[in-house]
Amino acid sequence: MKGKKYLVVLLTVFAGFSMFLAGCKAVSLTPPSFGTTKTAKKSQKDLKIGVSLSTLSNPFFVSVRDGITKVAKENGSSTQIFDAQNDSAKQSNDVEDLIQKKVDVIIINPVDSDAIATAVKDANNAGIPVIACDRGSNGGKLLTTVASDNVLAGKMAGKFMMSQLNKNDQIAELEGTPGADAAIQRGKGFNNTVKGTLNIVTKQTANFDRAQGMSTTENILQAHPKIKGVFAQNDEMALGAIKAINDPDMVVVSIDGGEQGLKAVKSGKITGIIAQSPKVEGELAVKAAYKHFKGQKVQKATPSPIHLVTKKNVDKFE
Repeated sequence: MKGKKYLVVLLTVFAGFSMFLAGCKAVSLTPPSFGTTKTAKKSQKDLKIGVSLSTLSNPFFVSVRDGITKVAKENGSSTQIFDAQNDSAKQSNDVEDLIQKKVDVIIINPVDSDAIATAVKDANNAGIPVIACDRGSNGGKLLTTVASDNVLAGKMAGKFMMSQLNKNDQIAELEGTPGADAAIQRGKGFNNTVKGTLNIVTKQTANFDRAQGMSTTENILQAHPKIKGVFAQNDEMALGAIKAINDPDMVVVSIDGGEQGLKAVKSGKITGIIAQSPKVEGELAVKAAYKHFKGQKVQKATPSPIHLVTKKNVDKFE
């Protein structure tokens, strides 16, 4: 009798367990998938490219956009481009929109390298490869970062400024958007180079902006009337600075190489620019995407060329 009772109990438990499993068929114990490094091959004409640029008020990034659209158009790829208007929150929302639209790849030029990290991770989780352009991301996984060597650009700017001034001359530095890795790296290269030779009496943020470059320089000149030079971490701030400067002997050096900056070099208002190739950066970003979707390996860093441009050689770069 005991054996029969045990058998009945076991059968009852088994039946109950079977019913439990039947009611839980929709539940999966498999961990969620957050994308993969493997990407199916896709033809260029079928590729949907999402783009988020920090600002299209800056001619430099207009050139980056032009480089992207040029290569995409030549190869039949579609593009959707967002202007973040130098607003980190807007840029994050724009990237989320691109993710929802299920683009194949996202090219990002971050407003802030820290703030963009969450959006990059979200794209990673959706299985969408991300390419950074001109500025990197301090979080998430990037397929590659297309940029010139900003530390080297800062060093080149420092060496050129040292060649134009005397030891211990006072200079000022206009810094870019806080948190942008381009600003950090350019400043690092410049400051380490001129240290012990030139006297940086003030460093002030002008957020890569022309109007702020002008107003900040006006304040600097009032507080430090003996400065002999201004280093601006981009052309836009330099173009603002020269509006505030009345001294024809003031040495002004910047980094970028946009059309308006080169014109200012030709006219003698900007002494020298470490010129990048913004249109080439955009072209290289799209070409990196094509390489990836062909199943080819893409290097973590994609370098873009830089050159020292002065009045003597500006005609070669216009």
